[in-house]
Amino acid sequence: MAVQIHPTALVDARAQIGLDVVIGAYSVIGPDVVIGDRTQIGSHTLIEGRTTIGMDNQIGHHLVLGAAPQDKKYAGEPTSLVIGDRNSIREFCSFHRGTSQDGGVTRVGNDNWIMGYVHLAHDCQIHNHTILASNVQLAGHVHVMDYAIVGGMSGTHQFVKIGAHAMVGGGAILHQDIPPFVMASGNPCKTFGINSEGLKRRGFTTEQIMAIKRAYKAIYRQDLSIEAAAAKINEAAALDADSAAYLHLMSAFITTSERGITR
Repeated sequence: MAVQIHPTALVDARAQIGLDVVIGAYSVIGPDVVIGDRTQIGSHTLIEGRTTIGMDNQIGHHLVLGAAPQDKKYAGEPTSLVIGDRNSIREFCSFHRGTSQDGGVTRVGNDNWIMGYVHLAHDCQIHNHTILASNVQLAGHVHVMDYAIVGGMSGTHQFVKIGAHAMVGGGAILHQDIPPFVMASGNPCKTFGINSEGLKRRGFTTEQIMAIKRAYKAIYRQDLSIEAAAAKINEAAALDADSAAYLHLMSAFITTSERGITR
């Protein structure tokens, strides 16, 4: 089908609109916006700034995408918001552009499920296949890795990283990083084992899940330093080819954490 733009929508003539795009009533699309094929945008949504949106996205009503960052250091630099393909982004979300103090880009990857009222501050990096439940609030420079699930009404401090396959409970307040595969919740946030059910659903074998559990115990249950825990995990990886990639992911995460891990 052809592009469908509601008569009440305001689309700047310089915007680049792909094939079969739908733009709902009273939405406003700025001059530097690029929208990929088959993306659908609801009513009363504002997309501005240097914002690029990929293909096959479902974008709801009353969103603000690509607004200037809420950062006092921002002085009008030409920064960006980049959204990938096949994302579901629901009503009243706000995603801000990056800042020159970081890479200049706020980025959302592919196949993410982002519920209502989620806020992504400047320079956030959302990877692929994540779930951000309603009212998730991410401060600047936060990274959410592949397949992570972040519970509703949670707040995450700037520069925190949430590891791949991790699960954060509703209402949690995060001040430090959450390692891959780990479940965490509360205020102050605490860890509660690994996301076993989620790993089963994604096809992890029983042996791989057990290896990840042993790595978790090395970090959290054996009174080891971060360096000692990482060394123990790497030793296990050397003897377990099927789980090695996941174990190395955990050891690399905990040893490179800049804010420290939730522990």
